[in-house]
Amino acid sequence: MNSRLCLWIASISGALTVGLGAFGAHGLKAVLSPYLLDVYETAVQYQMWHTLALFGCGILLRNSFSKGVSYAALLFTIGMLFFSGSLYALVFTGIKWFGPITPLGGFCFIIGWLTLAVSTYRLTEVSK
Repeated sequence: MNSRLCLWIASISGALTVGLGAFGAHGLKAVLSPYLLDVYETAVQYQMWHTLALFGCGILLRNSFSKGVSYAALLFTIGMLFFSGSLYALVFTGIKWFGPITPLGGFCFIIGWLTLAVSTYRLTEVSK
């Protein structure tokens, strides 16, 4: 994943997250059970945190390309799709089958963070 794509996906995801969060707070509060509303809020929170992580990866890639940072960005993107996406699908469809997909997204998040840790540790300092 290159810097431009990373920053573009993060920007779109950020806009979607704000919209989905507002929709949940104002449009779904009276419609969903407290449990499903909590599931929805979890999806929004994890999407936003990993949108910010993806944005950070994009900035890192802009300054110094690293395959590891690129892989971390890809894992964050896949994690958002699997984790938050499966929770949104569960909330809107009620199909419990989406529940087992969520941990795959969580696994992608964890591996993404570990990949980012190793990659940023290996980055060389830029002299000023």
